[in-house]
Amino acid sequence: MLPRAIRILIIFFIFGLGRTLAPAAAWALVPDEVAVVVNTAVGDSLELANYYMQRRRIPASHLIRLTVTANERCSRQEYDHKIREPVRRALAKLDPERRIRCLVAMYGLPLAVQPIPAKQEDEPHARSGLEETAAAVDSELALVLADDYPLAGWLPNPYFIGFDGKATTLARDEVLIVARLDGPDPTTVRRIIDDTLFAEKKGLSGRAYFDARWPRPTATKLESYALYDDSIHAAAQGVRASGRMEEVRLDDKEQLFQPGDCPKAALYCGWYSLAHYVDAFTWVRGAIGYHIASAECATLKKKDSLVWCKRMLEMGVAATIGPVNEPYIQAFPPPELFFTKLVESSLSLGETYLVSLPFLSWQMVLIGDPLYQPFSPR
Repeated sequence: MLPRAIRILIIFFIFGLGRTLAPAAAWALVPDEVAVVVNTAVGDSLELANYYMQRRRIPASHLIRLTVTANERCSRQEYDHKIREPVRRALAKLDPERRIRCLVAMYGLPLAVQPIPAKQEDEPHARSGLEETAAAVDSELALVLADDYPLAGWLPNPYFIGFDGKATTLARDEVLIVARLDGPDPTTVRRIIDDTLFAEKKGLSGRAYFDARWPRPTATKLESYALYDDSIHAAAQGVRASGRMEEVRLDDKEQLFQPGDCPKAALYCGWYSLAHYVDAFTWVRGAIGYHIASAECATLKKKDSLVWCKRMLEMGVAATIGPVNEPYIQAFPPPELFFTKLVESSLSLGETYLVSLPFLSWQMVLIGDPLYQPFSPR
């Protein structure tokens, strides 16, 4: 793990570019550039993959079949031998010219990689700080083309706009977009696919809700939580200026939105309420909800869990972002960057996530269709 002082410096650097964000290239992710990864040990995984690929017209040959645990968490050894290596082999055969830019992890694939046990410290890749070798499966899959990289801690994402022009350990051609079509049950996943296509055809409409904890600060040098709270303010300002939403509501009180406060919710960002979703929203079809708190994507399956990603999916969002373990605040996509790029409409959901995600080989997950363009109907 990076020392706190260095992490704070990274935050200052990230947001030093925040008010003059560089334009991202309009890559226009297309179905031919997507491969779908399924777990044949889970019956619904293949069925849902076929449904998604047919609806999106992704070539049938772009299906990658794995057989791995049906549990939400797998060991590092299992990830390496049953996920990473088979995907690498499949891509080498399917895509020798590296035209595939995106992987979709389907329902049934493990969500997180457990930390390397101390007794395996002498294995390849392992380093000190073994507790920091835990990661999201999707964040590791983003680096499946990379031959070797350290597992302890995070790695700067070379596509992240905040690192534009700066040297990073990883090269861009080693990084893939990774999103997940997942949820508490197969019905939810099918609904996500259908709602995405519905909203894309009609154009996402409704209201945007941004839930900061404090009034916007006047200080110019901010750090940690204050910096991200200010980014929520800036996100609301950017979405309002775009004119994409019927209404943009910003709350700057510490209490979260309460039940009944957020009808016709199309976009949402707020915090904190750790692992306890507040049912304040009536979600429109295609809604995108992003809640900033630790481990809000720690599970998508436990029935009694109230983590925000799981509950937002159950209640109707089509896309969400969250960490599988403690990520530290600076690992979250800055709300201002994510939402302003989203409403610009030149990028898909997957591309928007990629350019707003600071770190890889870490904890963050995007749940949703990476091809989704809510403000630019195909």
